[in-house]
Amino acid sequence: MTHRSDPGDRSVWAPSQRLLTVGLVGLVTAVAFEGMAVPTILPAMVAELGQLELYGWAFSAFWLTNIIGITLGGGDADRHGPGRAFAVGVALFAGGLLISGMAGSMPTVILGRAVQGFGSGALGAVVYVVIARGYGPAAMPRMIAFLSSAWVVPGLVGPAVAGLVAEQLSWRWVFAGLVPVVLLMGLGVLRPIAALGRSSEASAAGPERSGPEPSGRGRRAIEALRLALGSTVMLAGLSAREPIVAAPLLLVGAWLSIWSLRRLLPLGSLVARPGRPAVVALMFLVAFAFFGTEAFVPLAVTTVRGASTVIGGLALSAAAVTWGLGSWLPAHLGGRSVRRQLVGGGAGLVAVGISLTALVLLPGLPIAMAAIGWAVAGLGMGLAYSTLSILVLETAEPGQEGASSSALQLMFTLGTALGAGSGGALVALSEAGVVSLSTAIALADGLMVAAALLVVALARRVPAQAPRPAAARRDRHVASPAGAVGLAEES
Repeated sequence: MTHRSDPGDRSVWAPSQRLLTVGLVGLVTAVAFEGMAVPTILPAMVAELGQLELYGWAFSAFWLTNIIGITLGGGDADRHGPGRAFAVGVALFAGGLLISGMAGSMPTVILGRAVQGFGSGALGAVVYVVIARGYGPAAMPRMIAFLSSAWVVPGLVGPAVAGLVAEQLSWRWVFAGLVPVVLLMGLGVLRPIAALGRSSEASAAGPERSGPEPSGRGRRAIEALRLALGSTVMLAGLSAREPIVAAPLLLVGAWLSIWSLRRLLPLGSLVARPGRPAVVALMFLVAFAFFGTEAFVPLAVTTVRGASTVIGGLALSAAAVTWGLGSWLPAHLGGRSVRRQLVGGGAGLVAVGISLTALVLLPGLPIAMAAIGWAVAGLGMGLAYSTLSILVLETAEPGQEGASSSALQLMFTLGTALGAGSGGALVALSEAGVVSLSTAIALADGLMVAAALLVVALARRVPAQAPRPAAARRDRHVASPAGAVGLAEES
């Protein structure tokens, strides 16, 4: 790797690194704000554009293409340096914002979100390549901490600000207003990022690097594409109203997804085999439960209870604060011997939080139940996510931490996409007149509670005590209210 060797290496604010630091933190802050704002303003978008049955797709489209962006962006950064993948990621993210902001229909909004997902995935992979190559060993942990902090302000004020903008101006300005920020931050750091070039390993390999290793990355990219396609087909099946259409879509989608996951995940992950496979499987379930609920919290507050968009966003802010608190607790709760309890307890809190949040659907109870319940769920998610992230690296074989991190991030992303999509399919029943909106949201919440309780039941399969405690210190994930910003690319 290429690192600067001057004393400024020890500070992320050294003159040689100041521009890079400001640009990366600013860009991650913009991405975080968008991630926290969309659930808040989506009810207003549906109120204007209609097609409630497509509500869940606004989330799922983003996360499904995120899978592809992570895989392609990280591989390209290894082969050609981070500059090209970074530029493409910025352009796609900004372009997706414009498409969504100018959309005249929900399908166009979904298209914009899909484009954003490509860009966000590429940026998530590239940012950590940049940190590894652009900062010295002493500065890297500080820079990762800065990026983690970049989620705090958007988590606290993002939903409220987005709600105010949507009420006073238009939800379109939430998307459009971020475009100049993304482009400014991206252009500001493009030159120093492009100057980092390829890794020393790739440079040493030279032209011959087009042999076995790229083909391995190519296979991973193909499997990621197949997984995204299979997941999309599954969600289309869930959304289909006719059983004769839904059944074959579900079968084909499941077959494609399982085929790819067996090649992308540690052996035994699909059945939660004790050890690292169970860690990966439980990340899918807990992300499914949490984000499958969060997508519809503002909808319950604004559409079912008739509160303002700002009020609908306050619950998300509450969870952002408690997620951060939960992420810090595993380091202060008795060390590695309580990993199982932290995972199970965190998932239990998620189940309790979802149940409390669902009470807002009852007209006789205060709307504040949404914020209280979701704060409890955020605390549980912080505990479970952070502990699972540590465990997957502690149980990785030496030199395989990157592959383990990739598997965990993949399951987190897939769980988020399918959770939002499954909840969206249930909410679509209200649009078809099968059930009321409040009943549809209650059904979705019940499904998510069941997923969280399954994590509680399976928590005994994760390692009780890790054999390699030093590995945890090599974690490059950022525990944030929207999940991991990026991941350590497999070397």
